[in-house]
Amino acid sequence: MELRSLGSTELRVSPLGLGTVKFGRNRGVKYPRPFELPSDREALTLLELAWDLGMNLLDTAPAYGESEERLGRLLRRCRRDWVIVTKVGEEFQDGESRFDFSAAATRASVERSLRRLGVDALDAVLIHSSGDDLHILEREGVLPVLLDLQRAGWVRSVGMSTKTVAGGLRALECCDVVMVTYNLSEREEWPVIQAARAAGKGVLIKKGLHSGHLDRTAGIDPVRTSMELIFAKPGVSSVVVGTLNPAHLRANVVVAENVLSQHG
Repeated sequence: MELRSLGSTELRVSPLGLGTVKFGRNRGVKYPRPFELPSDREALTLLELAWDLGMNLLDTAPAYGESEERLGRLLRRCRRDWVIVTKVGEEFQDGESRFDFSAAATRASVERSLRRLGVDALDAVLIHSSGDDLHILEREGVLPVLLDLQRAGWVRSVGMSTKTVAGGLRALECCDVVMVTYNLSEREEWPVIQAARAAGKGVLIKKGLHSGHLDRTAGIDPVRTSMELIFAKPGVSSVVVGTLNPAHLRANVVVAENVLSQHG
């Protein structure tokens, strides 16, 4: 897959990124079927396959349970030029999420992610929204600290994983990247994608395949239809897909390459 610019940052990312929530957390998730966490061997095999298929983007977060820690261990055995996206603001502990967007929590979270992932700088750090996007951006300490850490060289790009159109549009005014939900069933955040393209900002898509809840009885290929929807118009940098199944990963890449070739 041909790499794409992540907005006006210096980062270039594959059109499909690998989400790693399933590497570290299988409680309190909204997938249609339960699953066991993969072994290190299984996770490493998936990482190596993703790279061989042309994927260079990995998405993780402190809210994904053990994901960051496991990635740090695994990437020492799968050293590639990965672009790693992580987050701040949400933790998952004792079976539930907790949010803290304070300056102190933000700095501590970034420092911990650097240690866990074993890197000198984080490619992208997104604010992991609780839903109150505007309040978080305008009233909490998280954004000023991330911008300070970016100036200090600890973070290469700053963004927000938003939950509202208003929050996405506000994030475009002060951040490099937005992560928005966009799929066959949820298209409300399309204005954010359009505005991001006009502003030269990076766009990551979450839940592009509806977290596995695609309707496979409607007489269409839901994966292909989803990819066609997402890639039909410019503006999207990468779609993050999460799977532990190598066959599904291969199939998703084949579909994405086919769709992208048709759209030039």
